[in-house]
Amino acid sequence: MRVGFDHDLYTKTQSEKILERVNQFGGKLYLELGGKLFDDNHAARVLPGFRPDSKISMLRSLSDQTEIVIAISADDIAKNKVRGDLGITYDQDVLRLIDAFRAVDMLVDSVVITHWASQPQAVAFRKRLRSLGMKVYAHYPIANYPSDIALVVSDKGYGKDDYIETTRPLVLVTAPGPGSGKMAVCMSQLYQDHQRGIKAGYAKFETFPIWNLPLKHPVNIAYEAATVDLGDVNMIDPFHLETYGELAVNYNRDIEVFPILSAIFERIWGEMPYKSPTDMGVNMVGKCITDEAVVEAAAKQEVIRRLYTTLCEQRRGHATEEEVAKLRLLMQQMNLSDEDRPVIAAARKRADSTGAPAAAVELPSGAIVTGKTSSLLGTSSALILNALKLLAGIPKNEKLIPPEVIEPIQNLKLNYLGNNNPRLHTDEVLVALSITAANSPRAALALSQLPLLKGCEVHTSVILSSVDENIFRRLGVNLTCDPQYQSRKLYHRGR
Repeated sequence: MRVGFDHDLYTKTQSEKILERVNQFGGKLYLELGGKLFDDNHAARVLPGFRPDSKISMLRSLSDQTEIVIAISADDIAKNKVRGDLGITYDQDVLRLIDAFRAVDMLVDSVVITHWASQPQAVAFRKRLRSLGMKVYAHYPIANYPSDIALVVSDKGYGKDDYIETTRPLVLVTAPGPGSGKMAVCMSQLYQDHQRGIKAGYAKFETFPIWNLPLKHPVNIAYEAATVDLGDVNMIDPFHLETYGELAVNYNRDIEVFPILSAIFERIWGEMPYKSPTDMGVNMVGKCITDEAVVEAAAKQEVIRRLYTTLCEQRRGHATEEEVAKLRLLMQQMNLSDEDRPVIAAARKRADSTGAPAAAVELPSGAIVTGKTSSLLGTSSALILNALKLLAGIPKNEKLIPPEVIEPIQNLKLNYLGNNNPRLHTDEVLVALSITAANSPRAALALSQLPLLKGCEVHTSVILSSVDENIFRRLGVNLTCDPQYQSRKLYHRGR
């Protein structure tokens, strides 16, 4: 796959920028982290060469000066709010994040539960965290927040919150998702540090939108496509334009809150250190793009994928018509259509010719391979086997997995596990291929091609089971589906 982003340059320049901001405030900085630190697959897709762990890799270079504070809203705990990309609740994700940070030797032993009102679920979660040796703090709701500045910046506002004890110069404040109160945590700490005579500052670290790319750049439009459920809109930063006479891109929420944030800063410090929302950021991503054409093409594909993902979510009842309408508008603004994603037409053509679900994949060479549904294999399984054959130079008609391996798996599914579908899903066919590879050099050769599927584009003519979707995700495949089920049933199981 072609590369359009320099990971090593990013690690160097981004870490330098953060340290520069730490020093600007006398050696203590609360850095609010937007977006994902781990598994940032959106950034990896729209900036080929950016790695899903690029940000955490960069922060590891600062680990000896850094500690992590994780914020989670008590309201989200009470609602059992779920991360759509991982399928786990926010409280579970807090535990996952703690493990992930510790696995890369970063200090994290503080969790702050925001919007605390002694919700029973939040009380139980605090008890569990403390039993695991975590320090847990509570931050409380403030009436008329954030507009009542006099109350917010007072002992009855931020001063009522538990003070988070920190020991290192760079404090990263992160959360399982938006709306967790990260900025309020940072502001509360600034207020209480100031009351204690401690000099500290605040900055924001977000990857998107990229401030020094044009407003309508495909990468920035792809960010809007990725956040249609949040209602984010990219805008020219008017404060930056007025102060510096330069165009800079930010998004509506940061621009709308900036006057209030300025007032909070002035009440704490006596002055606002930033002239614009863009000034608050420390994002160097735009400086590390090395091939504009590669990045633009990748971002356009992401917008198409987002439309189809949202169409499928709408079909499942998890997305709105307004979200779909906005994505269609973004497609029109970029002059994009289904024709710009060749695997869509290929999958539909194969489905029409066979009268059954089908799929298509575009390989690194540009070749497009299709797969059809059969009595033995589901369409995704057939597609993977056909793609591996072509990559390995194995004739298409050659059987990689003998019937004596497939039949026992089908028997297990139908007669012991209560499944009605005898066809092998992707996880089952990969296990079968692995078993066969023990005695078949051809199967072993095909299996060794699996890493080459990473980054490939796939489209299926029907919504897939959660099992097949998960396998494609783990293979690093960029998947889209037509928003329709294989059957007319109202209830669809994940398998």
